[in-house]
Amino acid sequence: MKLIIAAIKPFKLEEVREALTSVGVTGMMVTEVKGFGIQSGHTEIYRGAEYAVNFLPKLKLEVVVADYLAPDVVETIAKAAHTGKIGDGKIFTLDVGDALRVRTGETGVDAL
Repeated sequence: MKLIIAAIKPFKLEEVREALTSVGVTGMMVTEVKGFGIQSGHTEIYRGAEYAVNFLPKLKLEVVVADYLAPDVVETIAKAAHTGKIGDGKIFTLDVGDALRVRTGETGVDAL
């Protein structure tokens, strides 16, 4: 199993969710986060004063899928989240040792 973690722009969430559903993803976790990368934030003017905004709002998606599905999920997220502008995000893939569905006691891929 693979854990796929993606940081995306917030307005892309629904498009990414629909695309993942179409490739067979049955669940995901979404967390509102703030961060920066190459984008490094920006400055804003509020009531005549200039402020540095160093951490930008992002969404962190976490999806656990069977090994065979991971490449399709990564590609799907990348296509759906793409705007071509700086700050589109990052995708990380990690190995998952095991999973357990609390309600039924199922483990491994059956728990997904």
